[in-house]
Amino acid sequence: MSAPPAQEGPARGQTAANAALGVIGTPYSWGGGGPSGATFGTGRGKRTKGFDCSGLTEYAWAQAGIRIGSTSYAQWRSGMRIGRDDVRAGDLAFFETNKKRKGPDHVGIAINDSEMVVAPFTGAVVRIEALDRRHFRGLVRPKPARHGKIMSP
Repeated sequence: MSAPPAQEGPARGQTAANAALGVIGTPYSWGGGGPSGATFGTGRGKRTKGFDCSGLTEYAWAQAGIRIGSTSYAQWRSGMRIGRDDVRAGDLAFFETNKKRKGPDHVGIAINDSEMVVAPFTGAVVRIEALDRRHFRGLVRPKPARHGKIMSP
């Protein structure tokens, strides 16, 4: 699948959000998903074709022409942190659900100022959930990297 022509600002985020909305209902698969779409995962997800949380967001942003990394940790570092009042479609919402690990371990993609698309857990499907929920860590707005991370059409 080719990435679309480069877009700017909010249009790029909306493209990513729309891509995530387009896969609602796809099964959760641990380690599944990537820039090209749903894949068979690893470990618990090896028999299920779908997305885990970061595979979903990686796929969505790839459709907007930006590579953000394949793990929630890499994605946490993929752009600029933004305040809750500044959220817009495409922003990444991070959660720290495992206090034994330092840093965010779960991610969703905002579709508006109150909802996100998320691949929540094994046995579930990609779905819309409220943005405000327990373990919220912060928001990141992905941006093209200086070293050529925009995907060519």
